[in-house]
Amino acid sequence: VERERKLLEPIRNRANYIIDTSNLSSAKLRGEILNLFAGEQRDHAMSVNVISFGFKYGIPMDADLVFDVRMLPNPYYLSDLKHRTGLEKPVKDFVFSYQQSQDFLSKLEDLMSFSLPLYVEEGKTNLVIAIGCTGGHHRSVLIAKELGEYIARLGFATGTYRGNDGSESKWH
Repeated sequence: VERERKLLEPIRNRANYIIDTSNLSSAKLRGEILNLFAGEQRDHAMSVNVISFGFKYGIPMDADLVFDVRMLPNPYYLSDLKHRTGLEKPVKDFVFSYQQSQDFLSKLEDLMSFSLPLYVEEGKTNLVIAIGCTGGHHRSVLIAKELGEYIARLGFATGTYRGNDGSESKWH
């Protein structure tokens, strides 16, 4: 080790940055490198996919975070909304006409504002957030879309929606 240090001393003297990796996991090392070189682009170092699903079909296997929105008002029981999706304005207007829906989304956004930078710092490169309701057509789709757009406004690479049928599309 001593001989190696002597041989590498000229290189060490020319280095702009020195990272002691003795006690760093690979994720922490990645975080250190991002801190040094990513600058304003740091948030783009992690891709966030927000997906909706129906609990009656099972929880997505690739989900890192799972949120259950079955406690929000269900448009399924209204005949004029039953065959619509959470991407349509009448469903959005119905669900968000209830204060608990607005409060839930606000608290979920607060959680994302707090936790997403911590995932980046830990070195996570891909995060999957799954939002579920009973059938995966109304509430989960709406909340996933709203949350995905919020996360995009925070500066993270995001926007994927994956439905129960496996189809994918972008919010923007």
